[in-house]
Amino acid sequence: MNYRVCVVEDNKEHSDRLVSFIRKYGQERGKEFNVSVYGDALSFLDEFYGNFDIIFMDIELPFRNGMDVVKQIREKDKKVIVIFVTNMAQYAVKGYEVDAFDFIVKPVFYSAFAIKLDRAIERFETTRDKEIWINERNNKRRLRTSEIKYAEVLHHNVVYHTLGGDYTTYGQLKDAVVQLGDAPFALCNRCFLVNLQYVTAIEEFSLTIAGGEKLQISRNKKKSFLKSLNEYLGGK
Repeated sequence: MNYRVCVVEDNKEHSDRLVSFIRKYGQERGKEFNVSVYGDALSFLDEFYGNFDIIFMDIELPFRNGMDVVKQIREKDKKVIVIFVTNMAQYAVKGYEVDAFDFIVKPVFYSAFAIKLDRAIERFETTRDKEIWINERNNKRRLRTSEIKYAEVLHHNVVYHTLGGDYTTYGQLKDAVVQLGDAPFALCNRCFLVNLQYVTAIEEFSLTIAGGEKLQISRNKKKSFLKSLNEYLGGK
């Protein structure tokens, strides 16, 4: 599988070093990584919507403290693995207040880095999201539930809108409800089953999905949908 890793570091020399370590690790362990790099907290927050598996987060960042950034992203994603990278060991303990997985003290050396990444991947493998199979016209396709933004029923088909595109299978929305029953999804009306981690805003009878799409919330589903969303945000 392809692990989605993010490096948030304002010092290019340091971020390049971390990226090179990730590449080296992948070659040694036979693993694939999709790596994104951000030089400041604001650009990272603008593009974050639960789309990473592991984050290496510097604590001292322009405009925003890395600890505060993680507090904010925990409102959207409680499972992403965060490893703080810092030259201030005294701040490392505070990382556990935001459920950080671990920390690395600068300067970072590959041997220590590889041990940390070994542990992070082991944690991810034991807690990773469910995968489902759908039948397309001429083949079967496997989808990661964390990459499905929402499912839509359309003319006796279910369309799965994912980070990687839209995929259609014959069926009813109740089929998707059954398949995604263990994941954080909720019905906002009789046509849409929404992944709660991608909800970025709620208005009176509409919600916004990461990427800007707006979906209608029906009157008879509003109470149950908001209850599910509040429970998800509360970590239940």
